[in-house]
Amino acid sequence: MFLYLGSGVIGTFHHLYWVGTPTAIIALGAVFSALEVVPLSLLGFEVAHNLKVIEAGGTEYAYKWLIYFFISVSFWNLVGAGVFGFLINPPIVLYYAQGINTTPIHSHAALFGVYGLLAISLLLFSVRHIVTRASWSDGLLKWSFWGLNGGLVSMMIFSLIPSGFYQFYYAVKYGLWFARSPEIASGPVIRAFSWARLAPDVIFSTGAMLLFLFLLRAIWMTFISKPIRSGEHFRQRKHS
Repeated sequence: MFLYLGSGVIGTFHHLYWVGTPTAIIALGAVFSALEVVPLSLLGFEVAHNLKVIEAGGTEYAYKWLIYFFISVSFWNLVGAGVFGFLINPPIVLYYAQGINTTPIHSHAALFGVYGLLAISLLLFSVRHIVTRASWSDGLLKWSFWGLNGGLVSMMIFSLIPSGFYQFYYAVKYGLWFARSPEIASGPVIRAFSWARLAPDVIFSTGAMLLFLFLLRAIWMTFISKPIRSGEHFRQRKHS
């Protein structure tokens, strides 16, 4: 956890290269950003181990989808923080790519993909030790998992990546000012890519709502429904 938070949060200083940030801060961001490779490598081994645990646990294994959420963190750490992070964050690329739609490619995949899904994983791990097994719905978690991850992948493919590199082309050709100008940033191509996010956003929102429904169901069946049933059973025995 320290490696994730330390390397990730302090590592965001690498975005400050062209805004007059002191050299010491830039150096700190560069070092900790590079350290993100460490948890990424360690998680590769953890993923392999967890897949074996799921296989050994069988279909009724209670931690199956919880572990899949952890595994998705590793995937997005590789893609969002690794591939797209190193793709846009070197200083010479950052000079042209900072502040256009190439930045959300990295931020969506690295921020939610890593830290958002990590938070959900830790949430589910805690909830699993609080609620009853009968209130735990693998079906809701399954569709929530694929909704959140599928929606995020769709956002990247159909909207963020093409719009980001469209702006990046004009940033390199004419300058960042032109890539951020209304002619490009609010032009028909960017608007079309924005509309292309509609379906991915619906898929993503559905995954989030299913996770919320899963939590409501687990809380209701564990702490509310069961005491009500117990009280009714007591009253029935009293009257009999």
